[in-house]
Amino acid sequence: MKAAVLHTIEDLRIQDIATPHPSEKEILIKVKVCTICGTDIRVYHYGHKHIRFPRITGHEVSGEIVEVGKKVENYKIGQRAAVAPALPCGECYYCRRGMQSMCLNLKDIGYHFDGGFAQFMVVPEVAIENDCVNLIPDNLSFEEAALAEPLACTINGQELSKIGLGDTVVVIGAGPLGCIHMQLARVKGAGKVILVELSSSRIDFARDLAAPDVIINPSKEDAVQKIKEETNGRGADKIIVACSSGKAQEESLRMVGSRGIINFFGGLPKDKPYIQFDSNLAHYGEFYVVGTHGSAPYHNKLALNLLSQGRINVKKIITHRLPLEKLEEGIHLAESGKAMKVAILPNKPNFNF
Repeated sequence: MKAAVLHTIEDLRIQDIATPHPSEKEILIKVKVCTICGTDIRVYHYGHKHIRFPRITGHEVSGEIVEVGKKVENYKIGQRAAVAPALPCGECYYCRRGMQSMCLNLKDIGYHFDGGFAQFMVVPEVAIENDCVNLIPDNLSFEEAALAEPLACTINGQELSKIGLGDTVVVIGAGPLGCIHMQLARVKGAGKVILVELSSSRIDFARDLAAPDVIINPSKEDAVQKIKEETNGRGADKIIVACSSGKAQEESLRMVGSRGIINFFGGLPKDKPYIQFDSNLAHYGEFYVVGTHGSAPYHNKLALNLLSQGRINVKKIITHRLPLEKLEEGIHLAESGKAMKVAILPNKPNFNF
């Protein structure tokens, strides 16, 4: 099979390697779609503490089951499946308390196990044991199903942020996840959704897809002041910082209302992880700051259900489709900001759109 093998930092090679075969407790899927995540970009440039090179990365995966281990139940050849890539152990302190995304022994597809930037991918035993393999509803495409993974992360983030009926929700950043966050906030009953975004092209994209009530471009107006005006001086109930910006995180501290919740959803670069945090704002405002870095398997099930019901629209978020041979081009395209989501189609080589 063909696979994109990352041999070390920024050394990505398209190779012909042996097609893997599952053990008696594993599944083999033919990868139909694997979308590029910001994490894939960071791994390409900087590696990761859990990755031992060489490694096939890619974790936003959907495909067709083509081989099933003889001791695997409830799955059969020909079924379409999406795989939740964060694999909890099911036994540690956090797993036993229902917080699987914080598993002390968490393993990840694309990190500890080879991922979806290949024509075939083995789904490991731990994934099957912990209910990480979900059958795709008939009315969903493989592309939509691959995006259940980022939607699952937004579900986790909004659960932690306790977004609910009537809330004024600010989303900072109109990338793929920001656009999903705005839609999900509507599903959860937000009364007003406010977008803060610098890029005019992304503002146009978000206006069409997510229809925020208010759009603020910080290059043209004071975002903090505008949000105070939109909330009668109170500040927002909930804020999702869906971009990797320390400045945005700092400004969110002045945008949030008393007893509100800020979610640092976008991680900061490793070389600039610190922000200026005016602790008196938290002291007097009694607000909360949380973070989100992933999801649990049940979030992926919820995500597929929401997509199947038409509650969240991700079809337009994939703006570029490339064969496996152009993965490196796709990574650069994704990090340039010229694309929203780039989909890699490993079993459809040498095509043009």
